[in-house]
Amino acid sequence: MMQTTEKCRLPILVGPQWMRCCAIFIAALSIATIGHLSTSFGQSVGLPAPRLSTTTPMGAKVGTEVDVAITGDNIEEADQLFFSDPRITATRKLDAAGLPESNHYRVRVAEDCPLGIYEARVMTRLGISSSRVFSVGGLPEVVQKAPNTSITNAMELNIPSVCNGTMKAKSIDHYSFKGRKGGRYIIHCASKGIDSKLEGVLILADSLGKDLTVERRGGILDFTAPEDAQYMIKIHELTFRGGPDFFYRLSLQEIPLDAPLPSFVSTRSVSSFSWPPIGLAEKAALQEVEPNNSLADVQKITLPCDIEGHFFPAADVDRFEFAAKKGEVWWIELASERLGFPTDASILVQQVQGEGAERKYIDVAELGDIPSPVKVSSNGYAYDGPPYDAGSPDAMGKIEIKEDGNYSIQVADLFGGTRNDPRNAYRLVVRKGSPDFALVAWPLHMELRNGDRNALSKPLALRGGATMALEVVAVRRDGFDGEIELVMEGLPEGVHARGLKIPSGKSRGIMLVSADQTAPRTSVNIQFFGRSTIEGAKVSRPCRMAELKWSIPDSWSDIPEPRLVADVPVSVSGLELAPLSIAAEEKKIFEVQQGQKLTIPLRQTRRTEFSGATLALKTMGDGFDRTPQFDVSLTADQSQAVLDLATLKTPPGDYQIAFYGGAVSKYRYLPELIAVAEIAQKKAEQELKLVDEEHKGIVEESKTSTAERKSELDRKLESSSMKQKQATMALAAANERLKAATQKAAPKDIVDLVVSEPIDIRVLPLEKK
Repeated sequence: MMQTTEKCRLPILVGPQWMRCCAIFIAALSIATIGHLSTSFGQSVGLPAPRLSTTTPMGAKVGTEVDVAITGDNIEEADQLFFSDPRITATRKLDAAGLPESNHYRVRVAEDCPLGIYEARVMTRLGISSSRVFSVGGLPEVVQKAPNTSITNAMELNIPSVCNGTMKAKSIDHYSFKGRKGGRYIIHCASKGIDSKLEGVLILADSLGKDLTVERRGGILDFTAPEDAQYMIKIHELTFRGGPDFFYRLSLQEIPLDAPLPSFVSTRSVSSFSWPPIGLAEKAALQEVEPNNSLADVQKITLPCDIEGHFFPAADVDRFEFAAKKGEVWWIELASERLGFPTDASILVQQVQGEGAERKYIDVAELGDIPSPVKVSSNGYAYDGPPYDAGSPDAMGKIEIKEDGNYSIQVADLFGGTRNDPRNAYRLVVRKGSPDFALVAWPLHMELRNGDRNALSKPLALRGGATMALEVVAVRRDGFDGEIELVMEGLPEGVHARGLKIPSGKSRGIMLVSADQTAPRTSVNIQFFGRSTIEGAKVSRPCRMAELKWSIPDSWSDIPEPRLVADVPVSVSGLELAPLSIAAEEKKIFEVQQGQKLTIPLRQTRRTEFSGATLALKTMGDGFDRTPQFDVSLTADQSQAVLDLATLKTPPGDYQIAFYGGAVSKYRYLPELIAVAEIAQKKAEQELKLVDEEHKGIVEESKTSTAERKSELDRKLESSSMKQKQATMALAAANERLKAATQKAAPKDIVDLVVSEPIDIRVLPLEKK
């Protein structure tokens, strides 16, 4: 399972270190890269953010060190790779000259690091990157280095081992191993569960490549060898796609014939944030006992209960029967999809009347999906809602017993007739009411048009003067309807967080995270949680963060895939500022009487030009989101917001609000690199000039030299000509780098969300006359 992390601070790069990074970065620029960036930034949604795409290899054996190469977007000058557990550390890999190699690290996994998956991120000039999974295992590790796309060049694997591979398009990777008669071999291909785009098909074949068994869902092959022989493992992508994003970890191990299947950890879906309930035992107290499919074989239970079962075989229906008294209220919750299984649970509760042939079943309640606390995007991206679904096809609800008697619970997978997998487990809990809540959050996304296909991972990488809004949603359990306060603790210097609370009975709140304009460059893992009062006791619950596995800048073929992450890092660039900051003119509590209008003067700090003259702002905050949209000038330093409390019908109390809207800024990426490139170009010009003068002097001297001197001058002339050629090439390269830097820094229209700093309002009761 994912591990949480202790507070982690990263070093700050300033002065000469930063200039050196700039120089290294310029040296790596190419016209092809600039052309790509110009296209992708032309009409982009979202300012550039650092995103980690791949680590090679994707994991390491506990207690070992491994060289790791990374790729990503906007990570050119990344100076540190770090992980969500301090027992995994990384240092820059050095070249033969003792200088750091760009995007290469030496990673060490401590002996006491638990096996599992962890978050890997890099710190860049723009702040902390999005995450990529890094696996820690107990088997020896190898890396696929040579092509192995046929039987003749199959890569041989030792038993046991894990191979880190990457699938090429229209290819089938081949591996071989020596199996012994009667040996039981477990073959597993990790892909989707470690952030890969690979929809793996796993095939076991004989030495000639003839298929013996196939697993088309990636998954596991459990194979007992019929004879001593060489066996072949074949892997391909379901639709034969490939590329750097289609990586996998292929594990091979032998286990005893009577041993249970080993477990393989993977990332968790967003929906799983609501499981398990607080205080639930790690293992269920009871086990489902088959047969319990028919009315005659129903399994007797007593309440409360906690049962582990399986949706197996295909079309399995499990029945449980219990006695209950009039007036009892029971809450039922089933987890299966939230445990990582491809299931869609349904629960039918019935009252049992009569005996024998006279026995009848009267429907009491049917429990289905756990709905998302907020409306999810209808096109899967960010149109009319977030691309994150906090709901689940698991089941949860309550039953009220109307009269004494026996009752039954019928559990099934709605599409179980199409599935026949003994691994599809469920956990069924029937309990007295235990009011509680669970929280999950994600960065607020731009509202797109229906034709847009953008879904961007947005790490909490703050520019100076920026405010980022996180959408926070709650699943309320067992009737809890209290107010939930949102809190962040352990923030870095110059960063402030204010939660726009989740009101009583509601499911949505906002957390605003702001960086001062002068906040230094740093990154810190923070604590994010919600607080409330339940049955007179103050409680706090962690808020999980969700992130997209892959950013989709503009695509009709990729589908967004969100997941939970294990930690909450917050960073500040320290080098780049927000294009626009909006805040109240005064930092104070704005007071207004109930039913009156409130005018809030706003201050706007612009740091670039914008397309358009006005910015349409909406309001966020309990009840204030019904405020009509209003415009503010993008060319003025001040504006104002007017709130009509009579229309909003806002009751007395203290409130926090903020304003937000989409603005198109003229963004320039790394404009400071132009100056660095100009310095390099002038230096190359001077060096060429000196070489030309030296060469000219040698030529002139050779015209009047003696025969004895001429031989020496010819050698000098040959050396000078080589220097001249090298200096000319260096100047041409410097000119290209300056051209590339200039082109990259050219203003580009980028639309992004602008969020104001939080504003405090106090609504006073009407004065009695």
